[in-house]
Amino acid sequence: MAPQGLPKEIKGNEPQFVKDYFDYYKTKRGFHERSINSNGAWSATGQLGLMNMPILTYIKEISPRPILLIAGENAHSKYFSEDAFKAAAEPKELMIIPNAAHVDLYDKVDVIPFEKLETFFKVNLK
Repeated sequence: MAPQGLPKEIKGNEPQFVKDYFDYYKTKRGFHERSINSNGAWSATGQLGLMNMPILTYIKEISPRPILLIAGENAHSKYFSEDAFKAAAEPKELMIIPNAAHVDLYDKVDVIPFEKLETFFKVNLK
């Protein structure tokens, strides 16, 4: 099968999450010559391990340890965090960052909730 991944260029009619990923992985912002996301190295079979092992099946192995889930309000992947939050035992927190996309939480230091992370770890890592 042909490698799957981001297009070489954006035409403008792509889904917003593709535009967001392109803006990160295909520009100076996040490009790396050996990154599978920057260079389309994903294959159609590369995700089979995840498809065959639904991650949320094992959420009970993490819980009841404190869990902090952080997602961007506009992240296409927000539902993963919401589903994990629903399935997790207390104590748990879900923080949705207003106006943020998935990749904004990679490198936009004005968007990443550092204060919340610091507080969460100080309280829960004793």
